[in-house]
Amino acid sequence: MVGAPRDFSWTRNQNNEEPGGLKKTATIVLCCGRSRGTDLANHYGTAMERRREYIRNVAYSLNMRYVLGFDGGGSKTECVLMNATRMILARTHSGPSNPARVGAAAALAALKQSASAAFAEAAVKATELAAVCAGLAGTGDPGLSQQMFSGLTEWFPQAAMRVCTDLDAALAATGEPPAIVLIAGTGSAAMGSDAAGQTARAGGHGPLLGDQGSAYDVGRRAVLACVRNSERSGRDSSLGKQVLRQLGCANWLEVQQRAARTADDVFPRLFPVVTAACDSNDDIACALLKNAASDLAALVETVTLRLSLGATEFFLAKLGGMLGRSAFFDERLDAALRKAAPTARIGLLPMSPAEGAAHLALGLIPNVELTPN
Repeated sequence: MVGAPRDFSWTRNQNNEEPGGLKKTATIVLCCGRSRGTDLANHYGTAMERRREYIRNVAYSLNMRYVLGFDGGGSKTECVLMNATRMILARTHSGPSNPARVGAAAALAALKQSASAAFAEAAVKATELAAVCAGLAGTGDPGLSQQMFSGLTEWFPQAAMRVCTDLDAALAATGEPPAIVLIAGTGSAAMGSDAAGQTARAGGHGPLLGDQGSAYDVGRRAVLACVRNSERSGRDSSLGKQVLRQLGCANWLEVQQRAARTADDVFPRLFPVVTAACDSNDDIACALLKNAASDLAALVETVTLRLSLGATEFFLAKLGGMLGRSAFFDERLDAALRKAAPTARIGLLPMSPAEGAAHLALGLIPNVELTPN
């Protein structure tokens, strides 16, 4: 769909309070003469607004200049604590925080764990936090986004808050548009922005409807290929034996039962098994990786077409846990991406998505200059 996924970017002060707990008030000036009274009311109203703006900025300058940025997916969460000069004070990690995969309660627990560790590492109090931006996979769903927003604002009631997708955080980490980001991890998706700020995305629909080319998809297809081979030949292939060994299962019925309970604990874990088998020249494993590279490149091609970037040079950033594990896969992916987007400059993100989320959080604070270091 064209357009950024819905997110929640409201400040927490929703009861007519300014940051720092300063309440907005109304001043009524009564004078003799309607015209003069109106002029004085306008004059004093403007003066009061200036005074409130000054006090608000002083309050932020004194003790409200820390922000948190989260990047949460189906396997892990990264948290960055940053000050107003964009200095990173702490970088911590915790478990998965994709609410579509692990549930809102578990996702919030992972965020709280990483945030608490960041506060402890930097010796910063949670009450000193000015803003939070959580870039989380799965929050393209408005209901899940609202749940995460509510949970985070309960923990940080004084902070301005934004919940967006992990793609938004990654795109913010690319720098200036036009740019496209490709996520190749537990799930898969691509999102881009043209020079005018128009956005488009492809994939990211979860394991039931999408995530083509992801680690989950590769693992699922590997199990399927191994089961079919076992049915045809009456014995397990070399790849099949490695899959069963990795999962600690005696047979494919056990794999099926385990996957039915916790598929995310089964299929993504098999990606390293497939890459290792391909390194040993296993034909099935190498075919699985070739198909994954083609599927991921198709996501980028879709976004490129939607944004009409076919004749425009742009930055294409790759990220995710699938990268750097297999030279074979990385080479096939780059080749497929060059074919899908010939004008792209392919590379890695200049900063982590969690840092990109922290920069988005800084944008929620009044009068913070977002200039390069």
